[in-house]
Amino acid sequence: MSTELQTAPVTQRTARMERTTSESSVLVDINLDGTGRSDISSSVPFYDHMLTALSKHSLIDLTVKATGDTHIDVHHTVEDIAITFGEVLKQALGNKAGIRRFGEASVPLDEALAHAVVDVSGRPYLVHSGEPAGQEYHLIGGHFTGSLTRHVFEAITLHAGICLHMNVLAGRDPHHIVEAQFKAFARALRAAVEPDPRIGDAIPSTKGAL
Repeated sequence: MSTELQTAPVTQRTARMERTTSESSVLVDINLDGTGRSDISSSVPFYDHMLTALSKHSLIDLTVKATGDTHIDVHHTVEDIAITFGEVLKQALGNKAGIRRFGEASVPLDEALAHAVVDVSGRPYLVHSGEPAGQEYHLIGGHFTGSLTRHVFEAITLHAGICLHMNVLAGRDPHHIVEAQFKAFARALRAAVEPDPRIGDAIPSTKGAL
């Protein structure tokens, strides 16, 4: 008599979305259980750098292909990518069964230090504080205005349905201040979406839903 081993199917935590408006055309593809591989072309070089860091430090495989009216301003394209990323993140998480839900990380970059806390709560909320006066006016890499950093996190939290507390604890160089935030968010998100083997397929909420 032979016995065949039955294995449960692996749930694929992936999502893909194309979003087209009169201002931009965006494709975002993610795999939450990846290794941090990325293929990024946002048409905004500094944003490419930030999204590559987000992928690398979250271990989320991330593809971003976008074009837009950057001859007017990069704002529309940057925002639309963040919106689409939030939507695919929400989709890939599904009912959020078995995840750790909470994640926290502090990340330095030379003189800059950022602290991020993520709650995959189903309730969008952003607290963003600590950037030095004038950070929002700096033009980084010739295209990316410092004010876009908060705007990106606003769009992601709103469309993914997550809570994010981001606090810049130190920093002088505008590039470092932004990059430390993206890396801290990535590390906190990585911890929050990670499967928790102790709870199996349970929803990590006393409400039974997130």
